[in-house]
Amino acid sequence: GGGYGGGRRDFDSMHLARPDFSNLPVFEKNFYHEHPDVTARSATEVEAYRRKREITVTGEGVPKPCTTFEEASFPEYVLAEVMRAGFKEPTPIQAQGWPMALLGRDLVGLAETGSGKTLSYLLPAVVHINAQPYLEPGDGPIVLCMAPTRELAVQIQQECTKFGASSRIKNTCVYGGAPKGPQMRDLRNGVEICIATPGRLIDMLDSRATNLRRVTYLVLDEADRMLDMGFEPQIKKIVSQIRPDRQTLLWSATWPKDVQSIAADFLHKPYQVLIGSADLKANHRIKQHVEIVQEFEKYGKALRLLEKEMDGGKILIFCETKRGCDAVTRQMRTDGWPALSIHGDKSQQERDWVLNEFKTGKSPIMLATDVAARGLGMSLLSSFPLLSSHTQSHISPFARQHRNGRAGGLSLRCATACQLAHLHLAHRYSRASRRCLGLPLLDPQGSVCPCA
Repeated sequence: GGGYGGGRRDFDSMHLARPDFSNLPVFEKNFYHEHPDVTARSATEVEAYRRKREITVTGEGVPKPCTTFEEASFPEYVLAEVMRAGFKEPTPIQAQGWPMALLGRDLVGLAETGSGKTLSYLLPAVVHINAQPYLEPGDGPIVLCMAPTRELAVQIQQECTKFGASSRIKNTCVYGGAPKGPQMRDLRNGVEICIATPGRLIDMLDSRATNLRRVTYLVLDEADRMLDMGFEPQIKKIVSQIRPDRQTLLWSATWPKDVQSIAADFLHKPYQVLIGSADLKANHRIKQHVEIVQEFEKYGKALRLLEKEMDGGKILIFCETKRGCDAVTRQMRTDGWPALSIHGDKSQQERDWVLNEFKTGKSPIMLATDVAARGLGMSLLSSFPLLSSHTQSHISPFARQHRNGRAGGLSLRCATACQLAHLHLAHRYSRASRRCLGLPLLDPQGSVCPCA
């Protein structure tokens, strides 16, 4: 399991019977009523709003963005939940994405991490569910949200619970690394929303714990990450179980060809909304610094940075290996620092406990491998990737430090000269391309790095 979809079995050997889609009941999916203030807004005003917020849209009949929550045409019960959460105004992806999703159209959303995309699809999902017939015994979910890791899946579930409470919408989170029994019971008892990693969902379908016949609203969150992790076969097998006239929303931080390909396969005449640039990038609200040190200096330098920056906030330290993560944690605890670690070899119970200790501030320093990089959903003070050399893979950890939209995050990297060479190369070649081309590791001056 390891949190990445629930195992790596031979999925091609599994045979899920294709449902009969010949006599499908009609379902409602267009719930958008343009607010009078939106209708009155001129094309020039709309263009100025989009330009200021770096919103780029494509598609036929793209709706105007809503600049306030009241303009989004949400029912009162949804609007009340939003106001209770204390948000001041929609983020750019929400302002443009909500009208698109509420119209019932397929949607590709491309936005940096921390942009508010979860609510971009979740609030329309709540409206969608409330317009459908009640679940009958034996029915599967109405909304299916697939995510690459259990950390992100759990975060999505927390938002589903918060914003679906007033409508009494039931949900469950299905992921590997946790007992199957409770997950199967939830599914068999009936839930309107299922958040799942691909591998564990395949397990549930194969064991007949649920079915996808009622799914009319499909979300693929962090699609680029799921494809990077090799889940394309599982995703295709799952989508084959869902009615073809569903509404599909695909969300991604980047727009590479493999993501474009599955979008072409799964979505029908979609809207596309892009916030900022489609290039891989970190959240621009976070200031980053690179410290170049010798290997033996890294730990001491990091401690000095901790002493400088530790002001009652939380600090997340990324390590490249699980062994290194545990070793640094032990050393820090020996030196008197309140540090805990989290990675894929920890049990789910251990990981939940560590995350809770960190979130509540009982242990304000957490060391992690990439397993904790996505979906932490909290505001952090600083990040120190001590043993990290794969620059591209750490853009997402940096970006998520202030994923709730707060500005002013600080990220510091303690890197050796050889690790700096990876930073230099990341702008020229992707990791996959370098492996395929057999390129040597170069230092910033272009010489072959001695550690390559």
